[in-house]
Amino acid sequence: MNRLLQPMLAGVVTALVGFASSFAVVLAGLRAVGADERQAASGLLALCLANGVVAIWLGLRQRVPITIAWSTPGAALLVATGAVEGGFPAAVGAFVVSGLLITVAGLFPPLGRWIAAIPAPIAGAMLAGVLLNLCVAPVRALGEVPWMAGPVVLVWALLSRFARKWAIPGALLAAVVAIALTGPGMGAVDLRPVAEPTAPSWSLAAMVSIALPLFLVTMASQNVPGMAVLAGYGYRPPLRGILVATGLASTLGAPLGGHAVNLAAITAALAAGPDADPDPGRRWIASVTAGASMIVLGVGSGLATALVLLSPPVLIEAVAGLALIGALASAVTAAVADPKSREAAVVTFVVTASGLTLLGVGAAFWGLVAGGLMTLLQRGRAPRPSPAPERPEEGPRESRPAAAVSGEAASAPEELGRR
Repeated sequence: MNRLLQPMLAGVVTALVGFASSFAVVLAGLRAVGADERQAASGLLALCLANGVVAIWLGLRQRVPITIAWSTPGAALLVATGAVEGGFPAAVGAFVVSGLLITVAGLFPPLGRWIAAIPAPIAGAMLAGVLLNLCVAPVRALGEVPWMAGPVVLVWALLSRFARKWAIPGALLAAVVAIALTGPGMGAVDLRPVAEPTAPSWSLAAMVSIALPLFLVTMASQNVPGMAVLAGYGYRPPLRGILVATGLASTLGAPLGGHAVNLAAITAALAAGPDADPDPGRRWIASVTAGASMIVLGVGSGLATALVLLSPPVLIEAVAGLALIGALASAVTAAVADPKSREAAVVTFVVTASGLTLLGVGAAFWGLVAGGLMTLLQRGRAPRPSPAPERPEEGPRESRPAAAVSGEAASAPEELGRR
């Protein structure tokens, strides 16, 4: 029993951190695309159940610590996109299509490779543009409700320094305390879990604004990095089975309001790392426990939704924004890392962050289009040669010793490596 305790505790912590750090983003995203309070609570429950079932199934079958999560960048995309023509039923239809696309990516491996081939600067810039609006919410909250947002931001900052993995749960706890002290109370709020089916409808605007960007951001920002995290700990499970399982779970959960489930990219390390168990062959117990814990947390989704309803909207957005600061930093770094792609990445970021809606299609899609066009335009442009520095103190280059020239040539690869 003692041997089971460590991985099981790691699994519980994985689920708690994953749930507490981003459920506010999920609820904000669902409300942004038209869900009412019951539909949003139902969506959170559906995501918890889908996460748990898939994690348990894959962990027991493959004996690999495969941690499943909902698409937090996808939820942030919903916030940035807002309501579409057809309302929430159209958004649900887009969730169904996105889940089917993930399934097809598993059944048709070249599709997954094509998604992975999207230039990292363009994918990072689109994600950064999607996250920006939420990440400035803490600043807006400090201006609008400083007596509530101030303690939240302070707790987050201190825990980020001294106990980083508890920074977002701590900020959430501070927000709960602030709501309890200043809010109307929970006497009139139904805390029971809610399952509210929504019949999907189909609209071209929702397909282009939600389904396609949601599929792309889930693949590029969750599934691909999630596989990289597992590989970093020595695990290489077949991607095909993971994509098919998460895609089908996303499709089945969509009518209840769930937008997408996928490989965990951040919390994956909690279950796959040595802290879960010194024996790599036993760490799957942590991911299975995380799945079971997520199902239990889904039963409490009514309470989570009630906290959101009782608080000022900007406060919950502030907690969500704090949870995404690290993701924004990573996305910006990926966007500007390559000088050759920097201009195209900035164009992608600016268009995505603008919130532009054109022909009923949201900004994330147009950001990808703009960045792709800039990439094509710049591909044929020859780089401008930099002028050679003048060295008046040296003689003509031909007179320099051959050994000096060969020494420079030998050091060139090392210098490029440092860059």
